[in-house]
Amino acid sequence: MIGLLITIASISGGILLGLSTLDKWDGDTNVFNKIANKLSPFQTLIGVALIVLALVTFRVNLIFTLIRILGGLLLLTHVFGKVPALEDTLRTISEKLMPFKAVIGIALLVLGILSLF
Repeated sequence: MIGLLITIASISGGILLGLSTLDKWDGDTNVFNKIANKLSPFQTLIGVALIVLALVTFRVNLIFTLIRILGGLLLLTHVFGKVPALEDTLRTISEKLMPFKAVIGIALLVLGILSLF
């Protein structure tokens, strides 16, 4: 059950984070934009799910866990202002990760698709 949840969260988060690159790949069909528009209201939930489920399955694979946590942090950047005690630290981490947003998104998408098999 946890495996399926983390797979769905990884694919969803990967689409949201990697949208700029995925949009170039699909051409005029805008499939990924349509999917991202449907997923965007759930961005916070997907980010929290990625972090929590990655920590629950921490022992499985360290690299996969790290990518999922980084993706979750990037998805939660809009929430950081609501956590005053951690705001500065989380914003610093987020700003350092932002240039790698698309790469982390594509990696999440690939991890999610691979975990289906």
